Amino acid sequence: MSQKPKSRGRAGTQAERGSGGEEAPSTSRGPGGAASQGGRRAEAPPAPGPRSQKQLELKVAELVQFLLIKDQRKIPIRRTDILRHVVGDYKDVLPELLRRAAERLEYVFGYRLVELEPRSNTYILVNTLEPVEEDAEMRGDQGTPTTGLLMIVLGLIFMKGNSIKETEVWDFLRRLGVHATKKHLIFGDPKKLITEDFVRQRYLEYRRIPHTDPVDYELQWGPRTNLETSKMKVLKFVAKVHNQDPKDWPAQYCEALAEEEARARPQTGGTAPTPAPSS
Repeated sequence: MSQKPKSRGRAGTQAERGSGGEEAPSTSRGPGGAASQGGRRAEAPPAPGPRSQKQLELKVAELVQFLLIKDQRKIPIRRTDILRHVVGDYKDVLPELLRRAAERLEYVFGYRLVELEPRSNTYILVNTLEPVEEDAEMRGDQGTPTTGLLMIVLGLIFMKGNSIKETEVWDFLRRLGVHATKKHLIFGDPKKLITEDFVRQRYLEYRRIPHTDPVDYELQWGPRTNLETSKMKVLKFVAKVHNQDPKDWPAQYCEALAEEEARARPQTGGTAPTPAPSS
């Protein structure tokens, strides 16, 4: 699990600016609060109210993009840069933003957000995902892992009964900042990656659902997935994302366990595959 970056309490770094008169948060001054004169109290920034989930998600997506871009140079990312370029007036919820961004970085992109040293306020991204295969094609043109996205799609398929509508996949991925119609910093064209590249690599099968209006498609596991991973491994991945135990999904757990037991049985009485007749 990603290390939760430590946040420092806000010190009284904003002093009064000349005679402008904006009230700074009370720190060590007496109860008089002499900085408020001439009826300018109304111009003091109000205490921020609770943000909506949509507002937080947008800010988290922005933070994730910023961290990924900065990491391309492999230079430690400074907290001051995060505050200046991304956080803005969301400083009061910075720990929550960092926590959500760290989770998304790990489970979607395969990076762990790590603070270099205690109280250093500098961070790096550490690649933690083991690719499903060693083929460099799985890591994309830029050498960045796409395994996390594939595992999420495989998990969605398994949890939905081994088949899922494409529209449901995009409804879920949209909450992670991955859109079918928008170019992505890491994945490039996500729709092409999922519905063409993963299909061509035989990790997924992509079929039109008959008699649907508007036209919809479904996704299932491909033969390569069944060879290189298992339902139990994918279920454990899903459980890790949700911070739960695989047994919390009894139907899927029983199905995955049955597959594990079937794979463990020695193959007896099998016949060698018959070669195709030559023409």
